[in-house]
Amino acid sequence: MKHLFLTALLAVAMPAWADAVDTLKRFVQEVRSGQAAFTQTVTSPDGAKKRVTQGRFEFARPGRFRFEYDKPFEQLIVADGQKVWLYDPDLHQVTVRAMDQALGATPAALLAGGSLEKDFRLAPAEASDGLQWVEAVPRDKDSQFRTVRVGFRDQALAALEILDNFGQKSVLQFSQVQSNVAVPAERFRFTPPAGADVLEQ
Repeated sequence: MKHLFLTALLAVAMPAWADAVDTLKRFVQEVRSGQAAFTQTVTSPDGAKKRVTQGRFEFARPGRFRFEYDKPFEQLIVADGQKVWLYDPDLHQVTVRAMDQALGATPAALLAGGSLEKDFRLAPAEASDGLQWVEAVPRDKDSQFRTVRVGFRDQALAALEILDNFGQKSVLQFSQVQSNVAVPAERFRFTPPAGADVLEQ
């Protein structure tokens, strides 16, 4: 998850790069809620293995979000502003962590709330795939992620690339993006299903 960039000279020489940083800042400041469909592709460090999942993403600042994976395996991640809940229906298991411990300098914090310059070092990245990119590097040396790149198309959120400390890459491609829409508050509430194992971390 990561952030922002450069000087007037760079703006003249490489305007798209400078614009990408400004776009991320505006996204964080002006987009208070949103929802989108996503496809996530996870690639192993050697590039040999790929896993593709699909689902929906919703958020409302500050600090509330919902990732709902539905294909091929169901999984639900909900942040209610106080805690982050992860529910695995196959295991019938819920993992819950305090918000400040779970979020920090993570890709979810980058999208749903968090402090950009406090948590990340931001820099422009070269445009590719028709997108403007911003690279964010966590300031916390103990972060589980090396870098996060955020891609925008025509000022709209389009993609997120996450490289973890083991060299595994996750790419989320967003579609049907809607910004500043009313997302019902109950979407960010979670009650563990009856009989589920609840693990507090």
